[in-house]
Amino acid sequence: MSKHPRRLGPTLAIALAAALALAGCASTESSRDSGSTAAPAASGILGNQDGGTPVPGGTVSFATYAPVVSLDPTRTQPAAAAGGTEMAAVYDVLMRYDFGSKSFEPQLAQSLEESSDHLSWTLQLRDGVTFSDGTPLDAGAVVASIERYNQRRGANSQLYRHLVQSTVAQGPSTVVFTLKRPWRTFPVMLAYGHGMIVAPSSQQGDRFTPIGAGPFTVVKLAPQQELELKARPDYWNGAPHLDGLKFVAIAGEQPKIDALANGGIDMAYLRNAETVNAAKEAFPGFIDTTSLSMVGQLNSAPGRPGADPRVRQAIALAIDTDVINQRVRGGEGMTGTDMFQSWSLWHGDVAGTRPDTTAAEALLDKAKADGYNGKLTYVGVNDPDTQNLALAVQAQLNAIGFDVALEYTSSVTDMVQRLYADRDFDMSYGAYSISDVAPELRLFSSLHSTSTNNILGYKSPEMDGLLDKVLTAPDDTAKRKAITDMQSLVNTDQPFLAWGAGEAYTAWSPNLFGINPTVDGTLLFDKAFEKR
Repeated sequence: MSKHPRRLGPTLAIALAAALALAGCASTESSRDSGSTAAPAASGILGNQDGGTPVPGGTVSFATYAPVVSLDPTRTQPAAAAGGTEMAAVYDVLMRYDFGSKSFEPQLAQSLEESSDHLSWTLQLRDGVTFSDGTPLDAGAVVASIERYNQRRGANSQLYRHLVQSTVAQGPSTVVFTLKRPWRTFPVMLAYGHGMIVAPSSQQGDRFTPIGAGPFTVVKLAPQQELELKARPDYWNGAPHLDGLKFVAIAGEQPKIDALANGGIDMAYLRNAETVNAAKEAFPGFIDTTSLSMVGQLNSAPGRPGADPRVRQAIALAIDTDVINQRVRGGEGMTGTDMFQSWSLWHGDVAGTRPDTTAAEALLDKAKADGYNGKLTYVGVNDPDTQNLALAVQAQLNAIGFDVALEYTSSVTDMVQRLYADRDFDMSYGAYSISDVAPELRLFSSLHSTSTNNILGYKSPEMDGLLDKVLTAPDDTAKRKAITDMQSLVNTDQPFLAWGAGEAYTAWSPNLFGINPTVDGTLLFDKAFEKR
């Protein structure tokens, strides 16, 4: 991580979270043969969680993936790898996703009802809920928080504005969301950053103080090092069983496993194949399986090699993900070029691009005949695992006639600056990490022409139209059809390269119970307890 986090504005701070897996993306997938069609573990809790009668007391120590710099939801991605769990502990969420019922359930909200014409959603708030400063969490506070979130361009704010016509307080406890078009998975927005309601008193000029209605309050925040929270006795759903939470920084995943095994910490967020597999055998926890957890980024802006669709196609046809799997992941990756693999709800009947070096050479030769010199700059992070990935890509591309130069940034933060701000790359890599729960969020962010997180230089009215079909699909069949059509268009345009899916595992001590997962690996601790 950068030693100068204040250089990042809101957009780059959100983009950083989208790239958090970069430093270790070469080893984020769990063990399986790359050609296997066996489904991974479904997202959800693994291990026994029947702890009996809750007992009070104790502070849970959690070694996260990327210790937070800020608890402002507009500056920190509301996802598990980036600070979503920390922020949910302070702010709570209006809605949560229930993995048992596979539906969105009220959390901080009392209810959320869709209108018969599917063009509005009415949110009813619980009575008597207050922020930790004692002020009421009412409809006005919800609207103000969402407006602030959109104005400051928090994650998914462009998508919100794309489909939400208005957000209006009707009385003290009712908020009405009027849509431009039907969107049946709209509740997911209120389970992410839009649903993390900050108190009106949080923003005083340029100064932000994390004041929410969640079960914990902030004791101390040492950015990128440690966050200490204490239980809030007046939490709306009853005082938490735990006394507090402590989020700590531990470099490396094996040290996290060791600390968890010897009782130095109580929880650890893991992405590395070896540690994920070891932790699943030894500890209960939450498994989060996502699509497009490893992608090749191609810059198709004017003046870049990728502006020529023949070059993009040649790159796609030249790279064999099985080679990447063997050379970079020791054969343990969930590799493949399908956007959504066979285990996913959104897997369709159109396969991704398969390697064909003969066709790749022919396309590259045609581009060279028209003046392209074959040169390509691949940008990565100066990290051993990701260097191995860069070398594997370079070898395959050079084998068909490209001349690939490798350039490395000193940190993930510098990588994000170069990709998301400067757009100074021909080719790179990243992670879209798309959940089956609501794939439209990350698809829109990564591919829509208007999205500031679309760093590909790819602007396609056809893709924008398909994204709208995904968003407004009346049922799963229609959504799957639109996503399958997206796969066909990706095969034709090749705006990015699908290299594989992945798993993350949050492991915890066997004496911890009552932890409740929601979207994107975020965990809720309002009912958590430990038996000592």
